[in-house]
Amino acid sequence: QVQLVESGGGLVQAGGSLRLSCAASGGTFYDMGWFRQAPGQEREFVAAIRSSSTYYADSVKGRFTISRDNAKNMLYLQMNSLKPEDTAVYYCAADYNSPSGSVTRQYKYDYWGQGTQVTVSS
Repeated sequence: QVQLVESGGGLVQAGGSLRLSCAASGGTFYDMGWFRQAPGQEREFVAAIRSSSTYYADSVKGRFTISRDNAKNMLYLQMNSLKPEDTAVYYCAADYNSPSGSVTRQYKYDYWGQGTQVTVSS
């Protein structure tokens, strides 16, 4: 069975850092990504990785870094210079069908984690 489990969320002051992890099991994945959803808001794209290529939302570019360890089946999101507007539940997503398509679209991904809360205080 396929499972994605996020961890690393928590409370941090503005300007601080957090490192989110996503442990994947039960399959071989192609593209993987991070999305987030703030209360009352739609889920939005944050970052994705396809082989050696990475993609970021404009709002996090330069502050967040996505990485992947295929040997360990782990996905990471290093978040630096955090802002209060980064507060949201962060979700890990994985596509096991194809290393193609728009990585920014939710419908591309086949599996999702349960999410981890990130709260940034001002």
